[in-house]
Order: sequence, then structure tokens, then C-alpha cells
Amino acid sequence: MIPPPSMANYSHAGDHTILQNVSPLATFLKLTSLGFIIGVGVVGNLLISILLVKDKSLHRAPYYFLLDLCASDILRSAICFPFVFTSVKNGSAWTYGTLTCKVIAFLGVLSCFHTAFMLFCVSVTRYLAIAHHRFYTKRLTFWTCLAVICMVWTLSVAMAFPPVLDVGTYSFIREEDQCTFQHRSFRANDSLGFMLLLALILLATQLVYLKLIFFVHDRRKMKPVQFVPAVSQNWTFHGPGASGQAAANWLAGFGRGPTPPTLLGIRQNSNAAGRRRLLVLDEFKTEKRISRMFYIMTFFFLALWGPYLVACYWRVFARGPVVPGGYLTAAVWMSFAQAGVNPFICIFSNRELRRCFSTTLLYCRKSSCVILIRSIKRKLFDCGAGSIHSHPDHRHAGYSVPVCLIAWCTGSTSDPRAPARPLLKIKPKINHSR
Repeated sequence: MIPPPSMANYSHAGDHTILQNVSPLATFLKLTSLGFIIGVGVVGNLLISILLVKDKSLHRAPYYFLLDLCASDILRSAICFPFVFTSVKNGSAWTYGTLTCKVIAFLGVLSCFHTAFMLFCVSVTRYLAIAHHRFYTKRLTFWTCLAVICMVWTLSVAMAFPPVLDVGTYSFIREEDQCTFQHRSFRANDSLGFMLLLALILLATQLVYLKLIFFVHDRRKMKPVQFVPAVSQNWTFHGPGASGQAAANWLAGFGRGPTPPTLLGIRQNSNAAGRRRLLVLDEFKTEKRISRMFYIMTFFFLALWGPYLVACYWRVFARGPVVPGGYLTAAVWMSFAQAGVNPFICIFSNRELRRCFSTTLLYCRKSSCVILIRSIKRKLFDCGAGSIHSHPDHRHAGYSVPVCLIAWCTGSTSDPRAPARPLLKIKPKINHSR
């Protein structure tokens, strides 16, 4: 059967020249690494998503965006990568047809642009969270985050869908083992505009984080000491000379003695208000840790996609030599690895996520172990023979050694056939004041 003209760029399983050029060791390494990326990308992002949905303390603006990023990586890992795995297994051949190739290429480009747009929006919200915290807490609600997520998906679809209608833009690239943009000279193809837009988004994201770093650095700079005499009328120093510390202590609820003269008519805060005021520093540190986590994600996205972007620009502008095969393969697989690196970044760079993950994991392990031990006890006790004597020293007489051993280890002092007791006993509080 002669393939149609639209399939001229596709490989077939019967092409012996391609099969001879592919090394078995290279194929094995590609399949192994890609299988690992698929497993980590699906399982890791799915675990992070379940944790973000289940833990109510994580229902905040930055974690809504993180949940959306995990969903995008799951989409790419579960749908796009298996087709790449099959094409590598078939010897760099595509056997699914033109329409399927366009759909897979559309989903891959959609995921790439979605991650880039979302990381840019996250960088803007991170700057607002630190530089304009009051505006951030009032305006960035759940519905605002949902509107931002819908806007990002709309922009991503607008960027990834037009090449579907253009013949020849999305096609199977044998050197990359995937369906994606067919990058040709900038005079023969319009893929340069998409690459320039992606580069501009990544550059703008880095500039926003750079501005955030400068903002934090300027607030940490120490100012020179100015020696101004303090004012005191009743041994309560206040004013510029004392840097306003006595007035600040009095307002926070820690002051003693009469009211400073400059604060007459101002009501002193309660202890609870003072404690809420002291929590601002902890909130600032939490926002900084979240910003650091998202910046690491942005850095890894740029580092893993950068070599592939260089190869794409090489194809568009270079006329003479082609991209080396080893470099292109490494660049493509690095772009694949980006879908599975975010779960590791979340766990190792965010203390709050790590604490919630360990708490949830320990709770699940404890619950499963308790259920397993109870079921084993009941089954083993039901298999025992004999009766329980009335004497307390022979309450487990007539049972086998494993049954008595489990009863001794678990501290059972009653009938083994009795239902399991609750793990916790809540004792009523007795009021002795009467």
C-alpha cells in the first residue's frame, strides 16, 4: 500500500534502513528512561494532587496553581509519552495515522505552553504575596485562582490549536521519536513565532523573580544608626531616640506603667491581638519558602527545555550542518523529564508539603497496620481449639502457641474471640473544684 502524500514524513515498521541505524543499547536506554519518566510523572504528580485535595490546610492560592501544574504533567505523561514509547519500540516508526499524530502533538504543545504561562502567572502572584501582601490576601481568592487557571488554559489552547489546521506543521519527527512541530527554515515555516513567544514568556518569568529578589534584598539592608536623644517624662522612653520601641511595646500589650504622652487616647491592644501581630514574620517566611519552590520549578523548566529550544532555533536559522543526533536525543529526553521532576521539587523544597505528606503517609500506614493486625488476630484466634478456663492464669489455655504469643504481645487479658477494643480510651474529666 502506497502511503498518501500527507504521510510522507512518517516512518513505517518495514523500513529496514532505519531499523539498522538504531542501536539496541540506545533503544534499551530510551525505553528504560522513558518508562521511568512515565511512572514518576503519573504516580508522583497524582500523589501530590491527592495530597493537595485531601489536606484542607493546603487549600490556598499557590497550591491551587500547583494542582493545575500537576494535572498538566499527568496529562502529558499518561497520554503523550506512551505513544513515544511505542514509536521507539517499533524502531522510530509511527503507525497510528495523521489525525492521531496531530492530536498527540497538540496535547504535547498544549502542556508545554500551559506550564510556561502558569509559571509566569505564579511568579506575578508570588511578587504580590510578598510586596503587596494585603492586596494579595484580599483579592486572590479561590474564584480568582479559578479564573486565572481558565485564562491560562485558554491561552494555551489558542497557541497550540492553529498548527492543527495547517498541513505539515504537526508531523512525526523520526529523530525525536515524537509528533511535534516540524521546524524548518523561518522562510518556509511559521514555527519561529511560537518559539519566540515561549522564549519571551520564560524571560518575563525570570525578570519577575529577579524583581522579587531585589525587593527582598532591599528590605533586608541595614540602615546607618542615627543618634537622636530620647524623650522621657516618667521613665518610659519613647520617641525617635528610643526608635519608638517603648510605644511599640505598649501598643503590642507588653508595656508597663502609664501611657506615653504621645499615645494618649490610643487604646492598648489585647494579648491575642499582639500574638496575631507577631505571626506576620512567620507568614512572610512561609511565602518566601513557597516562592523559592516555584522558582526552582521555573529554573528546572528552563534548564530542561533550554537544550531543546536551542536545537529548534538551530533548525530554523542554520543552513549548513544539522543538529547532532546525540545532542538532539538528549535534549528531547530532558524535555520529557520535566514532567516528572516537579514532585521531587515539591517534597524536598517545601517544608509544609513535606510535613503534610509525612503526616498523611504515617496515618495511612498506621490505619492499614491496625486493620491488618486485627484481622490476623481474629483469624488466628478463630482457628484455636479448646475453651477458656475461668482461672485468670489459664485464660488462653487450649490455644496454639502463635495465638498465645500474639495475645501476650498485644497485651490481651480477655477472651481472644471478643471483638477488638478501641485503640484510645477517653477518660471523663472530673471537676474537683466543688
